[in-house]
Amino acid sequence: MRSLRSPAYLKRWSERFALYSTSSGFKKADIIFHAVSVGEVHAAVPLINRLLDNNPELSVVVTTSTPTGSARVMALLKDKVTHVYLPYDLPGAIKRFLNTFNPGLVVIMETELWPNLIHGCSKREIRLLLANARLSEKSLQNYQRIKSLATTMLGQLDRVTAQSSKDSERLQLLGLAEEKITVAGSMKYDMAINTSQVAQALGDKISLQNRPVLIAASTRMLDGEMEESKVLQAFRILLGSHPDLLLILVPRHPERFDGVLELATRQGFSCARRSRESIAEASHQILLGDTMGEMQYYFSLADVAFVGGSLVPTGCQNIIEPAALGLPVITGPSLFNFQAVSEQLLQAGGMMCVADEQELAKVVDALLVDEEKAAAMTAAALAVVEKNQGASDRNLNVISELLLLRALQKATRQ
Repeated sequence: MRSLRSPAYLKRWSERFALYSTSSGFKKADIIFHAVSVGEVHAAVPLINRLLDNNPELSVVVTTSTPTGSARVMALLKDKVTHVYLPYDLPGAIKRFLNTFNPGLVVIMETELWPNLIHGCSKREIRLLLANARLSEKSLQNYQRIKSLATTMLGQLDRVTAQSSKDSERLQLLGLAEEKITVAGSMKYDMAINTSQVAQALGDKISLQNRPVLIAASTRMLDGEMEESKVLQAFRILLGSHPDLLLILVPRHPERFDGVLELATRQGFSCARRSRESIAEASHQILLGDTMGEMQYYFSLADVAFVGGSLVPTGCQNIIEPAALGLPVITGPSLFNFQAVSEQLLQAGGMMCVADEQELAKVVDALLVDEEKAAAMTAAALAVVEKNQGASDRNLNVISELLLLRALQKATRQ
């Protein structure tokens, strides 16, 4: 069903069932990292790079569930790791997967809790780390409906690194033992700056002839409600006081690119596509960000950032990235995907939360007019990012401990 919207899901079907050909050349893995999609991949990459820098002999497999996540693994890690899709959580598929790779440690990013995967690893005494774990209040309520299963899964984990103390408390409410948890912070604070994308954006910004630029990043759709509709309403209001304003509109999912372009053009806006025109001309009001892996380029073109998934109740997307790139950050009220980070940025004054599209237009207008206010928000956001860096190193320490325990376990048996 997903492939009807995104044909990339039709490819590499055999991996979804862990049916690997003899020509695949897959070898045993020391560590498997599971990062479901793009956000988790970006959080894991600094950790994986540091791990391999310190231990180049390790064999690392990275699994994802989405084609976009797969593309980012291949682009960012190349031949440093082996990539396959994580198979569906069926007993037979998980058995074949673990037989093929037989890892000593499985690192699951954030809260991808799959009962057959976790049970299969536990049964084989494969060490399990739930890394960069987060659990929103909404997710806690959902897991409490299957609390017996959730408690069983959490009990089979060896260690958990939580993003915040609140995440730790919620996991304990589901039955995770306190001694297994380390509050390590969010690894997304350790994001690597893509200097080539930033430099390219700074060069392209000259061609925009000092036009103010608003980015609406990672916009979503829920139950037919397009968040872009609300952004376009705010943009129309803003054009009244900023007629040369450029909107960079970057939908979260690539299968929605064409639909969002159709929405904008139907409403009378002049649009350019990054994949075709590269950069907006003076006649264009909107630049559609319809390429993958260029989010830092888009942010570096902008003066103000709105982060999507927040004006529809899906939970906002990555608010750390625009903050780290020196932008004042605005979101809607739905923040549960980045609750702890949101609270830190809001308390520091590095982020503003708006209730609706009218308030979004009002806040963007104020930031475009008041450069001192925008600069103060930027400085506050950067300070939060710098203060909270280091989670990757703390996770690396936990991984080293688990690898050592695994090695001691094998030596004892021998």
